[in-house]
Amino acid sequence: MAMISVELAGRDYEVRVGHGLLQNIATEAEPFLRKRHVCIVADINARANWGDAVSRSLELAGIEPRWFDVAPGEASKSWDSLACLTDWLLAQNVERGDHVFALGGGVVGDLTGFACAILKRGCGFVQLPTTLLSQVDSSVGGKTAINTPAGKNLVGAFHQPSLVLADLGTLSTLPQREMRAGYAEVLKYGVLGDRSFFDWLEEHGDAVLGMEQAPLEEAVARSVSAKARIVAEDERETSGARALLNLGHTFGHALEAETGFSDKLLHGEAVAMGMVLAARYSARCGLMRIEDAERVTHAVDAAGLPAEISALELACSGGDLADHMQHDKKMDAGILPFILLRGIGSAFLDREVRLEDVAAFLDEQLQAH
Repeated sequence: MAMISVELAGRDYEVRVGHGLLQNIATEAEPFLRKRHVCIVADINARANWGDAVSRSLELAGIEPRWFDVAPGEASKSWDSLACLTDWLLAQNVERGDHVFALGGGVVGDLTGFACAILKRGCGFVQLPTTLLSQVDSSVGGKTAINTPAGKNLVGAFHQPSLVLADLGTLSTLPQREMRAGYAEVLKYGVLGDRSFFDWLEEHGDAVLGMEQAPLEEAVARSVSAKARIVAEDERETSGARALLNLGHTFGHALEAETGFSDKLLHGEAVAMGMVLAARYSARCGLMRIEDAERVTHAVDAAGLPAEISALELACSGGDLADHMQHDKKMDAGILPFILLRGIGSAFLDREVRLEDVAAFLDEQLQAH
């Protein structure tokens, strides 16, 4: 098992990566189980697969699990879901010193974390991520949010978990498409700041996606370690360091918005496509070598992830996609910072990008390949 510390000012917490963590949750999370019952917010699919194991461990320790089920998908990150969850938590008499557990992917983690951020002005929570994407990204770092008609993750709060238990065994129940979507975020850490990790993934990516135990644990642990370092440096995304984690996201969120945040394009797939676009745009601007941009494209394609936006057959223009970017939460004084690349492993924040130029570039991409 790998143990990674997320070191914040006086509020360190641990991320544990390994197998069998949920079956032993009463032991693993013992410091955060202070009552004879615990509230668990769960994706209904995650509960179907892992709820019995979690319940068994807790009940053997004399703790009653109380479950709140959440439907899969981004639609559950809504005002209505937040209201239902907070009302339920209040009915369970959750106190500020209690910890609510979140079992599932990023949707459940975001929803639960935000509810805990605002419930009685803040109570604790423990992340039990069951998808690759949530294990390497959304469960770590304290970003919580819901979606609104205006866009994705526009209402939320920074609220760090007290513990993250990333049980790699849960990934065995993931559809291959979900596994590949999560792998996009793993690949992102290599592209944005660790060329040696990118090189390693080019060699071992098939083994990671094939669920080979040692490569999978190394990939998840290295990804979490990379995020932990960045979060420790810039917890609330004020210095610019944490913004680098948004590589591929500005392009990706625009594509998600155009596809209605639907299953037509999963978040990880949008990030993968966004990384390709960021690399190609960087090469177009003379910031990185075309050969490096092609390596990023090949790595995405080799993982079975979508690399060409033309394949989506969108009925829109580059200008339409650029308009979606106007609603990006990173917009500041009318300027949208872009995460671009000087090479693989060398991302930076560019505040001089003109959206008209991005729109023209996207028109080229929509018609190419």
